[in-house]
Amino acid sequence: MSASVRQAREEDYEDVVSVVDGVWDDRETADYVPDVFREWVATDGPSQRTVVVEVDGTVVGLCQAVLLTDYDAYVQGIRVDPAHRGAGHGLSMLGRLFEWASDRGAIVARGMVFSWNDAGLGQAVAAGLEPESAFRWARPTPTEVEPSVSVEHDPAAAWSYWTRSDGRTALSGVTLDTDRSWAVAELTRERVERLADEQAVFAVMGDGTRGMACRVRTTADAGSDGTLAEYAVGTWADTDAADALFDAIRADAAELGVDGTRVFIPETPRHVAEAAYVRANTSDWPTFVLSADLTGTCRH
Repeated sequence: MSASVRQAREEDYEDVVSVVDGVWDDRETADYVPDVFREWVATDGPSQRTVVVEVDGTVVGLCQAVLLTDYDAYVQGIRVDPAHRGAGHGLSMLGRLFEWASDRGAIVARGMVFSWNDAGLGQAVAAGLEPESAFRWARPTPTEVEPSVSVEHDPAAAWSYWTRSDGRTALSGVTLDTDRSWAVAELTRERVERLADEQAVFAVMGDGTRGMACRVRTTADAGSDGTLAEYAVGTWADTDAADALFDAIRADAAELGVDGTRVFIPETPRHVAEAAYVRANTSDWPTFVLSADLTGTCRH
């Protein structure tokens, strides 16, 4: 069999649907790739590349890379037809995308895989991504409520807490990306200051800063007809700080008039247990973040 990696084309759609058909049949979560593939192809350009692997004229795999910053790349949609797994197609596609991203200055590439997705995790590791961190969603309900302790809109205090928090350590400094809803990138001081100007930043006060969060966007909820407020990260020092932080998020979401929230929190026993304690409605499973160092990737 002759295999080759090339840039994706719109006419690959039917093959791509066949590749992903039934991948997540045992889950309530549907594979999003058929819904976005045509858009991916149409929007490919200097900061985005979608590739497929073709065997004897038929597409049997796909993957996409996006440049999020001057040095952060994000890879997503790694799919290989089950009948063609084990042949190194995932490695071939990611290798091509790693070179593409490295040629444009990226020094790290990251991707996310649901913790229950054994096939996806195996493919990602086989293709050169290494486990980096894990997160879980908290979904506090929008409510008009007053936090029990002071929560300030203070980006300097929020950044100060983030830099010394165990949440930052657990997440390897990575949070939801500012511009793309389903992507992760390093949180920088410049991003926090930008979010303070354009969205909202929260710092839990009292005997120093004891927690922080950043809102990144409001968006349509893919699981319903409603809207979500998304928060790039939430982390805190103790249950009192967690209670105040999530109340501030509830009140912020209520003021925005959205139907729900989604907060990126560290997947540690303390953070998950304390989020549950303050009724922040955590998701049923974590998601893993994997990364690849591109500094040794050959540049053309």
